[in-house]
Amino acid sequence: MNIYVSNLSFNTGEAELEKLFSTYGAVNSVKIINDKETGRPRGFGFVEMSSEEEGRNAISALDGKELEGRNMCATVARQKTEGFKSIGSRSNHSKIW
Repeated sequence: MNIYVSNLSFNTGEAELEKLFSTYGAVNSVKIINDKETGRPRGFGFVEMSSEEEGRNAISALDGKELEGRNMCATVARQKTEGFKSIGSRSNHSKIW
């Protein structure tokens, strides 16, 4: 089960999330999302757990739990969908006056 975790402190690391979630079952992977330009954490990430039951138990226990001064949110992650696709950059468009 893939879990979306948000409202994280910018100081929270992947190892901390893995330790926290592993209390409720086997953790397959942890990924905190970083800003592409600055490389700094964006305050959310994903935890993949080995079974749906363990994932649901973790969500029930950890949603709203305080971690490093912030109440984190844990929910079932939605499937990644095709987002908006740009067909060109703004610089490729000419203005006609």
